[in-house]
Amino acid sequence: MSAEGQLLGIARRRRSRGPMEALSAVRVTPELGVDGDARGRPGRRQVTVLARDGWEAALADAGATLPWTARRANLYVEGIDLAQAVGAELQVGASLRLRVTGETDPCARMDAAWPGLQTALAPDWRGGVTCRVIAGRDVAVGDPVVCVMPSSADHGVSGPVAGDGRAPV
Repeated sequence: MSAEGQLLGIARRRRSRGPMEALSAVRVTPELGVDGDARGRPGRRQVTVLARDGWEAALADAGATLPWTARRANLYVEGIDLAQAVGAELQVGASLRLRVTGETDPCARMDAAWPGLQTALAPDWRGGVTCRVIAGRDVAVGDPVVCVMPSSADHGVSGPVAGDGRAPV
């Protein structure tokens, strides 16, 4: 799979447990995360990213038909494999840089959206990843997304990496 993908969606929640608001563009900063999002404070879970392939596989396993915002992630991408990507850098648009800090564990709220969805999201990091903002910028739906894996010498990560540092995820 190509290491270059596309930003398909942007969403935020203005308060904890509040409804998700879909956006066409937003500012993302190290200080605030996704502008206006209740979880945007600095930390390991500042921004959450969901991959289309994982979401659609989970929906198929659960027999569900739901919008991606039911997962409650901030960014929805395609063409990027997020499984086991801890330490990778996601570059969105011209200069937004996110460091992947971990897996977004599916919670019981997913079963409230659709029975069995929490279990269907568990394999292969289908629930997405948590990220910290390294460098902020305005982003918009349609922006390119590139996953850059850390070098194995720097982070103990192995696997094929092209000469330009892009991993064939």
